[in-house]
Amino acid sequence: MHFVALVGTNADQSYNRQLLAYMQRHFKQQAKITICDISNIPLFREGAKIPVNVQQLADAITATDGLIIATPEYDHSIPAALKSVLEWLSCEIHPLEKKPIMIVGASLGIQGTSRAQQNLRQILDAPGVNAIVMPGDEFMLSFATKAFDEQGDLKDAQTIQFLESCFNDYVQFCTKVNGEGSVKMKTSQRQPVKWASAYDVVVLGFGAVGATAARFAADNGAKVLLADAAPDGHEGGNTRYAGQVVLTGHDYNKTKAYFKQLFGSIDIDEEILDTYVKGISNMPAYFKQYLEIEEPVSYNKVHRDPDFEAFANGLSPEYPEFDGSDAIDLTTVHDGYFDASLWKTLRAQVTKRPKQIDIWLSSPAKHLIQNTDTGVIEGVQIERNGQLVNIQARNGVVMAMGGFENNPEYIQNFIGVPKLKVIGTLYNKGDGISMAQEVGAKFWHMKSFEGYGFNTSFTFENPEEQRGKFILAAWPELSHGSIFIAADDGSRYVREDENGRHGHAYEHGSWHNPTVYNHPHLIFDQTQYDKIKAQSKLPYPDFFKITIKAASLAELAAKIDADPETLKQTVNQFNQFAEQGTDFALGRAGDSLAAFGDGPFYATPLATAMLNTQGGAQRNAKAEVLDAAGQPIPHLYSAGEFGGINANQYNGGGNLAECLIFGKIAGENAAAVKTDSLITTTETAPIADLGRNDLDGENVLSQFEVGPDQYLGVSEAGIGGQIVVRVTYSNGTLSEVEVLKESESEDVGQQAMAELPQTMVAANTYDVDGVSGASSSSRALKSAVKNALSKVKATV
Repeated sequence: MHFVALVGTNADQSYNRQLLAYMQRHFKQQAKITICDISNIPLFREGAKIPVNVQQLADAITATDGLIIATPEYDHSIPAALKSVLEWLSCEIHPLEKKPIMIVGASLGIQGTSRAQQNLRQILDAPGVNAIVMPGDEFMLSFATKAFDEQGDLKDAQTIQFLESCFNDYVQFCTKVNGEGSVKMKTSQRQPVKWASAYDVVVLGFGAVGATAARFAADNGAKVLLADAAPDGHEGGNTRYAGQVVLTGHDYNKTKAYFKQLFGSIDIDEEILDTYVKGISNMPAYFKQYLEIEEPVSYNKVHRDPDFEAFANGLSPEYPEFDGSDAIDLTTVHDGYFDASLWKTLRAQVTKRPKQIDIWLSSPAKHLIQNTDTGVIEGVQIERNGQLVNIQARNGVVMAMGGFENNPEYIQNFIGVPKLKVIGTLYNKGDGISMAQEVGAKFWHMKSFEGYGFNTSFTFENPEEQRGKFILAAWPELSHGSIFIAADDGSRYVREDENGRHGHAYEHGSWHNPTVYNHPHLIFDQTQYDKIKAQSKLPYPDFFKITIKAASLAELAAKIDADPETLKQTVNQFNQFAEQGTDFALGRAGDSLAAFGDGPFYATPLATAMLNTQGGAQRNAKAEVLDAAGQPIPHLYSAGEFGGINANQYNGGGNLAECLIFGKIAGENAAAVKTDSLITTTETAPIADLGRNDLDGENVLSQFEVGPDQYLGVSEAGIGGQIVVRVTYSNGTLSEVEVLKESESEDVGQQAMAELPQTMVAANTYDVDGVSGASSSSRALKSAVKNALSKVKATV
């Protein structure tokens, strides 16, 4: 065979060039490898004549059996020089189409070009490129400066052995693609996988789905590994931030009719829908039997919390005009919301099974390990304690990894919007998407997402690395008066007094996600500013810190990068509507309109808030992940927002219901002993520092020291689990409150941890007002301090 090998950088000195040179020598008995350099290829320019050296490279690729690309990693991606070459080779000429490709890479650090290779796979799969990349095997050479000897040969025997295995697979891969037109790779000569550890079931993701799947897999006799990318105290995915309400139906036929209208024109498998609706119709019984909640709360029967009554009334049902809506309800573990109560209940079901379930945190999954001969998913490659380890899954892998909210590239490519502001977990980065792509999964609902906030789904702009503020409380001053919401150019585009339905706005007979802009703003005048300023407590305390002031509309437009004429015309038109008492443009209530004064003027930056995405691997009613042909990928399961069922219009609580229903199905089916697996195992000693359970000993207070007049207190009521405090108390005086352990939310939860100790000391009591927007964290901290103070009397 004859292969072209492309050096993926224009650098003068390149370890990737050295790697290809080694492959050229080492595999000379198996194939001829021609190394091609890209350093002299000019930058791609659309419309330009194809350079001679580009055409020569294209001809060389066309004439050979396959292409090997060696790429370094620059800023989590491939080098610009390589991207430019690929653009030349996919614009007017297409030598890569249906060409079998092997990707290798060398880097100076531990990652071994993993992100660059993932990025390169996406590019090679793009329309116009249409290459056929070898699935499964990825050769990533870490610490390249130490990998070669003086002759330029690889030094490590295991590394050489793995490269040989990958190259042998590639030769067979090329034979199949070029000779039989199939990309199914035979692995009869493949080296056995070296497993670091073995389990019956591996569950990826520790949110509602992961907790549920792990628990039911364990209850069906499986030894389970539950792995999550988030660190200790931040596990829980979007579940910990959700309202804790679970969608419920009290009549199967009515509930099914309701859901058919939610889906609208979106096709949904009838068996999946039946399974989902049956589960929703039995939700109170599920709470009693499996979550050990003696008296689940029906929202339709109990309205004890006036602060959240409006919130829940808007969800139960969210579409009251639909047939069957009178059967819709919400179930909770108690009469409370946004306090992580459901999440803590699910988490407890896991932690009470320590012999059956091992828990790894800060341990992101990287790749599924698939036997490409049988198609069986045999295990997972996980990054654990800074090293990549192969974990065997004898019976099944459950993907419970959530969505891709925190992946800007996926947001733009799949949803097609410039950006969205995450108000849930910061750890859903779409890792499951690339992993499922590698094993040939079919995808669905990639464009669907849910939002929540004021108006349709707005929050306030803040630093990119921070969660957006969940604005739930009513704030009429943002929709009544001399105020409107402006798009990037300064024009209005939403009805400011509209109440959205999980980020969906009503337009032309249906509810859908509105247009998302880069930098929308609230625009208002001095009168409206004074009204907002007069409020005693703002739902967003930093409102005035981020608000921009200008003497004129032209100056304001310049400061917010809007078109000055458009902004001026928008204000003039708004004033006309206010004078006439009718919003002819968007239909806002006439009595909510007030004309703008002469200035000054203000703008507050907004962002479109996103709760979760729905897109991911398609599954069937058995929670089996499907391949491109619609057939189950053996031993691979999923549930929850990674390929969520809900698309089109959405009723709140539906995702959590799906997590409980299909998490149970996925766990039980994954645990079932399989007879179709012929997993080959190399006997190796387990890696010593992998650990078994990262939550072991989390209730032990002995790790914290106390001095004279000091007492430890603990509360399990935090959003992030356990809160531990140390108080100093003597002669009736509370002189210090120290927070020793907490994992509260990154925004207001942390604010409560910082502010309340000082407030308690100043008041000489734990019983103080909580921090606005952080009621759960505040209550938990006060409970921990109360617990510590109770020990004062016990020691007297």
